[in-house]
Amino acid sequence: MKSRRAFLQHSVFGAMAAGSVEFWTRISAMPETFRKGNFPAVIATWNNEDATKAAWEILSAQGRALDAVEAGARVPEANPEDSSVGYGGFPDRDGDVTLDACIMDEFGNAGSVTCLQHIKHPVSVARLVMEKTPHVILTAEGALEFALSQGFKKENLLTETARRAWEEWKVKSEYKPVINFERHDTIGIVAIDAQGRASGACTTSGLAFKMKGRVGDSPVIGAGLFVDAEVGAAAATGLGEMVLKTLGSYFIVEEMRRGKHPQKAAELAIRRLAEKYPEQARENQVGFVALDVKGRHGGFGLQPGFNYTLFQQGKNVIYESGSYFSK
Repeated sequence: MKSRRAFLQHSVFGAMAAGSVEFWTRISAMPETFRKGNFPAVIATWNNEDATKAAWEILSAQGRALDAVEAGARVPEANPEDSSVGYGGFPDRDGDVTLDACIMDEFGNAGSVTCLQHIKHPVSVARLVMEKTPHVILTAEGALEFALSQGFKKENLLTETARRAWEEWKVKSEYKPVINFERHDTIGIVAIDAQGRASGACTTSGLAFKMKGRVGDSPVIGAGLFVDAEVGAAAATGLGEMVLKTLGSYFIVEEMRRGKHPQKAAELAIRRLAEKYPEQARENQVGFVALDVKGRHGGFGLQPGFNYTLFQQGKNVIYESGSYFSK
């Protein structure tokens, strides 16, 4: 099978990937205050300072946003104390840790994996799906086989802490998502580099004790993540079923395209959720972050308690977002 790179070189998308004159002319024409004053910048859901720091190290060295968001997402993936992402993530109700992730670059290329087991860094597998296959999504055994073919090693991702939590859960086997559990969840991370290139990534172990095979919004382009280099990018966290049914990240980017500030666009996306699914909205959390090509940012949640991290102009800052519902 031809690699995705070879495929691109023989298609119209290859011309885009090489950088169309129109695209890069538009980037070059950005006001200097936008390009140099507000960029690079990276924003992530929750208090993920270590993730945005890892991304910033690449961005501040004139690196590519795609490399930055991958590096940022890999930080919580490797953290055994993070029970909602990667290694250390709580398992499904059968005791299996299954991971979902996606990544998207400045040209609109995307890659995703779902229900991936035994691989610590699903975001990096998703990137190779994007770069080396003609597909967008690989799932379960197919995703694992692909990862192993690319040199990834099988690992046991179920930590002792996660195993004990699963054993305790099995006593009653009650399934209910917990709002703002330990003030972290899925990490969605988006960045725009010094050259104006936008990219994003999203990675998660999904809801703790979920049904086998459950997939949330995180690996779904347009739901958990969406990037458009002409406009900006957005990412989601929280109850994936609600985000999936409204394609929240895509909605935010389209609102920014219409001229909305990222903050206003995020608020509109949350309002849409709350009004469309009022009963479910009162019992769950969803949060969005957004970054536009002017360097403006925003974040908003259904419930109080959602926060996000922004690294911009040399400062790594955690912001407490507003919310649709009050305490």
